[in-house]
Amino acid sequence: MKGMHCVVTGATSGIGKEIARGLVEAGAHLLFICRDRARGEATLAELGQGGPPTALRMLVADLSVLDDVRRVADEVHSQLPRVDVLVNNAGTHDLHPEVSADGFDRMIATNHLGPFLLTNLLTDLLERGAPARIVWVASESHRSVLHMDPYHFAEPGSYGPIGSLSVYARSKLLNVLVTQEIARRWTPQGITANAFCPGLVSTGLTRNIPMGSTLFSLAERTPLVRSAAQGAEQALRLAGDPSFTTRSGGFYSTVPGAALLPPALHRYRTGLQHAVWERSAELVGI
Repeated sequence: MKGMHCVVTGATSGIGKEIARGLVEAGAHLLFICRDRARGEATLAELGQGGPPTALRMLVADLSVLDDVRRVADEVHSQLPRVDVLVNNAGTHDLHPEVSADGFDRMIATNHLGPFLLTNLLTDLLERGAPARIVWVASESHRSVLHMDPYHFAEPGSYGPIGSLSVYARSKLLNVLVTQEIARRWTPQGITANAFCPGLVSTGLTRNIPMGSTLFSLAERTPLVRSAAQGAEQALRLAGDPSFTTRSGGFYSTVPGAALLPPALHRYRTGLQHAVWERSAELVGI
């Protein structure tokens, strides 16, 4: 991947940092987007040791805030000639509902609407990088969504720690549906998109899962829970493996036995995928 221009969101910890590390070690020029400037500068210092100063850059934005996304997209345009790989990794799991600056459920805004807008605003740079790749960090939890209303998925609601699991799963299903819609819409422009589940990974996100810290602390020394570096492996494969140059619209899981399960029924519903795309575009103003 030497000389490729890569953009990664949420690269200051966990899987995102390991994805960023792997791209830098593979010779890519990396621009990462983070919400916390101090943590971003620490990541710059950690990953940039010994490399050329232009090979690693940072931008700050809260992906739940659409104006922030528009601003940072403009900044990406000013700094990069093209985008060869975009990794949509940033995400959150809120135990209780919060409302984003634009009036949406903050978990849906962070995990879906913000990345959706960013991806669309970077389409021209991805076209310049063709064959270009988009990688979405999704989750096996998308299988648990039995009903998806394509018109009312972003409104703030009322839920507690247990109910938050279903909202998180909805956001991950939205990632998968958008991945498949991109495969249909943008393949002629030389842009592919694939999603993956990194498996059970011991990262900061587990702090927001009901009893997550306790359960993961008990299991993280067993084969059930993977390290952040292991969780990043599939993302790096989707980003750089030549065998994925033209493969698009897939969902790849590292959960043991998941390959034996049939795809979630929603993945066959092209009408739902189209409707989610159109409604998402309406909500973010494109």
